[in-house]
Amino acid sequence: MIHRLLGTVVSITTDRPGIQEIEVECEGSPGSLRIAVNITDLTGLVSVGDIVELNTAAVEMGLGTGGFDFVISVRNRPHAEKEPPGHIMKLRYTPVQIPVLALESPESPLHDTLAEFSGLDETPVVCFELHSQLPAICASIHWALNECGRSGRVVYVMTDGASLPLVFSRLVPQLKERRLLHDTITAGHAFGGDFEAVNIYSAIAAAKIALKADVIVVGQGPGNVGTETALGFSGIDQGLAVNAAASLGGVPIFVPRISFADARSRHIGLSHHSLTNLTKVVRAPAILPVPRLTKFELNRLYSVLEQHNILDTHDVVTVDAEKGMKALEECGIPVTTMGRGLTAERAFFLASCASGLLAAQLVEARAVQAQRTDSE
Repeated sequence: MIHRLLGTVVSITTDRPGIQEIEVECEGSPGSLRIAVNITDLTGLVSVGDIVELNTAAVEMGLGTGGFDFVISVRNRPHAEKEPPGHIMKLRYTPVQIPVLALESPESPLHDTLAEFSGLDETPVVCFELHSQLPAICASIHWALNECGRSGRVVYVMTDGASLPLVFSRLVPQLKERRLLHDTITAGHAFGGDFEAVNIYSAIAAAKIALKADVIVVGQGPGNVGTETALGFSGIDQGLAVNAAASLGGVPIFVPRISFADARSRHIGLSHHSLTNLTKVVRAPAILPVPRLTKFELNRLYSVLEQHNILDTHDVVTVDAEKGMKALEECGIPVTTMGRGLTAERAFFLASCASGLLAAQLVEARAVQAQRTDSE
């Protein structure tokens, strides 16, 4: 059963496009405030004094939602109606299903363009697991392309494995503000991106043919789910993204999840999530960038890669990622993973930087090849 409480909005602490963070005084708990999130696409804007119904389940269960409740509805005030943008429903067959204009929908101005999609033409597709890897990837791509005197469009496809509303991400607005990320597409039942798509395949295709991406970055939003089992984690989307990229003619780059600071043994070295994806989910060769680390760390990583035949099934490349890490530090976006920052989780963020640097190298190589072809 959903845990529910009624309360009064006493303040709005954050109000950015698509999301409000509010303080709510609930019935029976005078003077005690709860922190809640209001997703405006679902429930409209709230004001101080409004009576709201909250879903408190995750907080009551002590789950990792950042300590937030969620607004279910606003009492005694109808949600403002507006013309549906399209006929594709997300969150289908739930009380909060919403119509969106999907890029591939017949009423979309880009429908005919997508109908002509033939392939990704070896566009690099960076496939990651944790949302915290996204800034390192984007900052490294941007730095490396600048070093080559080039610019490039980076498009993020957010899967529906974790957070469904993209607006829950604090990282995406900062990346877009700094022009490290250009467009976003929310795939499946994820919603709230610059563009919407029905599934991960059509989203990746749209990123290339409709949004002219030079690099496509694919991964889940905030809120990774794990169960301490081999297959029961939401980051399995990473392996599915590799398969999609390969089958559509892209060059999949698999971002390894590496840590030597995690207290959980299953995530030390190469995380068991990465290992599961690489050995049980991915069904096409991918490029696997490994950052330069200490001799001990590299020996440990390569021992696991050899043990599971990953060196034979994927293209493992060692990358000097220090300049990517510097670019991440200088971009000014504070990032952590599992509560640990750049110093504590240096290997984790270096692996993400390595993937971005490699993607930029592929963009540069394709551009040089195209120039040679044009001059012949």
